[in-house]
Amino acid sequence: MMNDRAKITAIRPEHAIPGGEIEIRVEELGLDPDSGLLCHANGLACQINAASNRRIVATLPALDDSSAIVQIETSKGESNGHVVSVGKLLTNEMHIVANPAIDPSDDALILTRSGSRGQKLEHTLFRLETDGFLDELSVEIMNPTGVAFGPTGALYVTNRAEGTVSRIDRGEEAVMIASGLGIASGIAFDREGTMFVGDRSGTIYRVREGGSAERFATIEPSVAAFHIAFGPDNRLYVSSPGFASHDFIYAIDADGYVENYVRGLGRPQGLAFDRDGNLFAAATFRGRHGVVRVDAERKEIEHFISGNNVVGLCFTRNGEMVIATSESVYSLNLGIYGTLLGDGMV
Repeated sequence: MMNDRAKITAIRPEHAIPGGEIEIRVEELGLDPDSGLLCHANGLACQINAASNRRIVATLPALDDSSAIVQIETSKGESNGHVVSVGKLLTNEMHIVANPAIDPSDDALILTRSGSRGQKLEHTLFRLETDGFLDELSVEIMNPTGVAFGPTGALYVTNRAEGTVSRIDRGEEAVMIASGLGIASGIAFDREGTMFVGDRSGTIYRVREGGSAERFATIEPSVAAFHIAFGPDNRLYVSSPGFASHDFIYAIDADGYVENYVRGLGRPQGLAFDRDGNLFAAATFRGRHGVVRVDAERKEIEHFISGNNVVGLCFTRNGEMVIATSESVYSLNLGIYGTLLGDGMV
């Protein structure tokens, strides 16, 4: 028997940023041409992209709230409400191509305005303070791509145009640490404080103290930046985005042996781990865009956060996930804590 009024039974995923697409599961609607189907979140209209008697796919509008009550409406009335957590906009007008980074000394967020390769912009590195103030760093560095804090708290930045990695001193001076790194993109440090840099042409470099770089591992070239992160198992995880919908995320052990860790993602990019070893990645899964979660034990993939053009993410020490799209940065208070590197989050 058809219900007189619509009833929402679940929404997947339960987290999103504005513009993200959600799937609303309902009891049988009995839709007809005169049903007048509508969907709204906190009273604002959602764009309906597909609908059937048991499933509605809709796009969340721009929202200023950290959560939204989603409801649908037919000619028979309004449904029950279902809560979706929504990312809070922190800043926009960036050009981010990899993970942002959290300063372990004061929890400020390091962001980039990277520009196209070889493009020189007036300001390319920014600090977003915890009070919301966006500060331009005076240092000049072209095409900053990967950003990470080392074990002593210093900020390091890769430059994909020149194939270098630099240390940023006092936010004012870029001191080149290593060169000859190809199209240098991802950057990460292992437990011993050794730096690794990903060259999207296909090489992962290990950079020893003093700037000496050696080939550590080789994987397939990518169409965009390599993204790298160390897991709790101290293996190096690498995403190499391509044009297929079934790309790999790789895991590389201490000897440089490359394993196909998980497959089935479209254009996987920024990576981060929680303390339980679950991997979060900016990627598309089964046509759904946003952030996916890969279960540490079963390697099952879940579409965890919905959003468009997501390129990177990181965790704060307060359990928030910071999500970076190519232009904007959002935060979601999920109570998830990232793995520790010294006193900082990765």
